[in-house]
Amino acid sequence: MATAQASLSGKNRRSAILAALMGLGMLALGFAAVPLYEVFCRVTGYAGTTQRVDEAQAATVQSTGKVMSIRFDSNVNSALPWSFKPEQAVDHVSVGARDMAIFLATNNSDEPVVGTATFNVTPLLAGQYFNKIQCFCFSEQLLKPGQTMRMPVLYYVDPAILDDPETKDIKEITLSYTFYRSKDAQALDGGEGDS
Repeated sequence: MATAQASLSGKNRRSAILAALMGLGMLALGFAAVPLYEVFCRVTGYAGTTQRVDEAQAATVQSTGKVMSIRFDSNVNSALPWSFKPEQAVDHVSVGARDMAIFLATNNSDEPVVGTATFNVTPLLAGQYFNKIQCFCFSEQLLKPGQTMRMPVLYYVDPAILDDPETKDIKEITLSYTFYRSKDAQALDGGEGDS
């Protein structure tokens, strides 16, 4: 009877250790989920996530001559005392050709304020073909009272969009930005913001 009880006690201990390890594994997976999802979205363009490329990659792309409309949308969260808009609401670009859009942000308050922009592309399937070479998104931008900043976005639409059966008929892509007030006060201590 004592050996049966010891055997049962050992099984319970192993079960408890296994359950604890599974719990820790689930916790670790929970913390990794957001970064893994971001990587997935960047690689696939899922949910309208655009691609990031460098100058060298962009230089290898050839213009197709096929023209597509790019619409620029701008939004500001109510907690941020800024106005924010594109200089030009719509641009007509050749697929594969590099182009630049300029956005204007103005701090309408009487104190320095830091903002950060998020973005997406619609239609969502176009995200994997919309390539940004330079962008102000996800960088903290510090604007002094009354200051206006010009923020460029250098981009191109990958010609592969024309070969994909699900995207070949897209005639217009909308690039949308939303600025939020940043909670990171470090930029107020020494930065002028990135553009």
